[in-house]
Amino acid sequence: MQRVFSGIQPSGIPTLGNYLGAIRNWIKLQDDHDCIWCVVDLHAITVWQDPAALRQQSLEMAAVLLACGVDPAKHILFLQSGVRAHAQLAWIFNCVARLGWLNRMTQFKDKAGKDRENASSGLYVYPNLMAADIHAYHATRVPVGDDQRQHLELANDIAQKFNHDYGVEFFPNIEPVILGPAARVMSLRDGTKKMSKSDPSDQSRINLNDDADTIALKIRRAKTDPMPLPSEVDGLADRPEARNLVGIYAALTDTDHASVLKEHGGQGFGPFKNALTDLLVEKLAPITAETSRLLSDQGALIDLLRSGAERAAAIADPIVSEAERLVGFVGLRRG
Repeated sequence: MQRVFSGIQPSGIPTLGNYLGAIRNWIKLQDDHDCIWCVVDLHAITVWQDPAALRQQSLEMAAVLLACGVDPAKHILFLQSGVRAHAQLAWIFNCVARLGWLNRMTQFKDKAGKDRENASSGLYVYPNLMAADIHAYHATRVPVGDDQRQHLELANDIAQKFNHDYGVEFFPNIEPVILGPAARVMSLRDGTKKMSKSDPSDQSRINLNDDADTIALKIRRAKTDPMPLPSEVDGLADRPEARNLVGIYAALTDTDHASVLKEHGGQGFGPFKNALTDLLVEKLAPITAETSRLLSDQGALIDLLRSGAERAAAIADPIVSEAERLVGFVGLRRG
């Protein structure tokens, strides 16, 4: 059985986009993979975080993942900072990766913006830590979005250079896994932009802790155009907001755009938005309720995450210890 690794930053309650584009697909992978799921709080501090907020958001993210269906008995869920092997291997990879490789990473340029010189060095070497996250477990499959493909290619480059430099076949090749019919859920206020937790307008997204009334209000206010829904998929080509809402409906029902339009084509947006609201509430209400229940007993949640970290370390520590031996470290630690 192939091992899957994936991580998600604790940057607030996930959105519907996070759920349909990533989290729901994680749950599907659990059926036929050995899965390791991680809340990547080390990645989070590559930009400044309020300590109290980071702690709370890390627990909230873990609770949401569990509420969505992550199975901590059959698979592993933990906080990245709880397993030291990530940081240990990341330093080795900092010394393997070349500056030229990192200079080509478009995500650093996007996140650093015009004030590059003021960005943290952690943000610059973020891709090396991501590579360490995966290779610390000898994972061979990683579910990623298009914006992470470049980082995965770098992780493979780092592994190949390590293997070449030390004359071994130690780190395996990683295969990206792209799943799901709604890999990109767009903003409710602008169908050309991805739905994001960082958007200043809360009306642009559905959060996984939104109640039924909030969901109804956001969908009612979602931007549309004056035309009714088309009967054919081609009719969505130049209508980004309509295409987005139809795509969300299709993803939630595990169908496609054509099936949704067969049922709702020719309608105005009023009736369709009502149907979409009912569907969202039906799918998300159990997640919201279970998230709230888990967060009501943070001690139990922390114990679960501590157990997950111990199980993750049992896999990662021997792999990273062998990488350190290959590098030439004497290895003085015990246990």
